[in-house]
Parts: sequence; structure tokens; C-alpha cells
Amino acid sequence: MKIGTISTPHAPAAIGPYSQAVVTEGGMIYTAGQIALLPGTSELAGGDVKTQTRQVLANIRAILEAAGSSLECVVKTTVFMKDMNEFAAMNETYAEYFEHSPPARSTVEVSRLPRDARVEIEVVAVIPNR
Repeated sequence: MKIGTISTPHAPAAIGPYSQAVVTEGGMIYTAGQIALLPGTSELAGGDVKTQTRQVLANIRAILEAAGSSLECVVKTTVFMKDMNEFAAMNETYAEYFEHSPPARSTVEVSRLPRDARVEIEVVAVIPNR
């Protein structure tokens, strides 16, 4: 099976030895976990979970679009949170991006995220008509 990589300047560059996303021959997209880094600057967007969730999903949207997909084609997300007490705030912002047919989701609290981010999200999506 062939696997391709996705890279776009409209999302933060990888900060380690990984790809922003990979695409399988069958049209499945697997993104790397995204934190709220601003493209081009690699600085965190804001200190609150709502601002960071917005930036994370903007980064994911850019990666999916570069792969020929969109947020509407996401089938599964995994959300990693620094503090589960912020779940309601993250969830409110997350819901703005997945209004119709939200994907399956897992959410877990972790002790620490890269750059001390508040939230990290990874997704699995499909490329439509493939």
C-alpha cells in the first residue's frame, strides 16, 4: 500500500520527525496531533483553552484541505487535554466546527502537552469520492 505525506504552509511545520498528516492509497487521512501553534511563527495562540481549540481546528482544517478533504469528512478525533476541568469550554468551541454529523471522539486528560499547550487534537478523515 502506498502512503503519501501532507505538508502545507497554512499549518505549523512539524516540530519533530513526523508529517503533518499521511494519506493512504484508499483515501484515509491521519493527522499528527496538532497544538495551537500559529503557522509561520510557531508561537502558541493565546493562553485559554477556547482560543487554543480554535487554532488547533484551524490548523487541522488547513491540513485536511491540503489533502483534498475537509472537517466534514472527519470520522474520528482524539482530544488530549491538560485539564479536564476545561472540558466544557473546549467542547463549546469544538462544537462550532462539527455542527452536523459530529465524528466519533475520545477525550483524555494528560499530564503535559508539547509547549505546555492546553489542548491537542488529532483526526482521522476520508478524502471524498475516493
